[in-house]
Amino acid sequence: MTERATPYHCPFCGDEDLRPEEGGSWLCSGCRRVFTVKFLGLSFPEVSQG
Repeated sequence: MTERATPYHCPFCGDEDLRPEEGGSWLCSGCRRVFTVKFLGLSFPEVSQG
């Protein structure tokens, strides 16, 4: 797995022109917001045995 996740769209405005910033954050050139992406894990539905 890579060190950082790569977003393809800004979560605020949807622009695709993103540039990496220091500390693992991303700058959106469209709305000028800086944000980070964090992987929290996987979620699987519970399987009932009946």
